[in-house]
Amino acid sequence: MAYVITDECVSCGTCAGECPVEAISEGDGKYVIDADTCIDCGTCAGVCPTEAIEEA
Repeated sequence: MAYVITDECVSCGTCAGECPVEAISEGDGKYVIDADTCIDCGTCAGVCPTEAIEEA
């Protein structure tokens, strides 16, 4: 199951740089995760400073 980025996102971009499959991109007001590309590794959730990333 893919991860999702909640409204707690402050658009710092830390998660995007850590994603091994480049599933994270900048969206409108926050970053978004492409569910079809996400491999459910959790790396992004581990580096998010605001804990805005959770399992869907």
